[in-house]
Amino acid sequence: MKTCRRFANIKAEFERDVSFLRGHAERHQGSAPAKTSAKNAISVKRNMARALNTHLDRCRECG
Repeated sequence: MKTCRRFANIKAEFERDVSFLRGHAERHQGSAPAKTSAKNAISVKRNMARALNTHLDRCRECG
């Protein structure tokens, strides 16, 4: 499947956020902020899937 540059940008931004949250959770294992970061990483991945699916539905280049 061929995707546009905007799709790649959206995906890269979300992946950057997920990696930051996971890194924080790994560095501070066991603390309350680390648990929150791990939960937020899951939410961000879900939001990424939703944003990419919406993009695919609306984008003429990707469709």
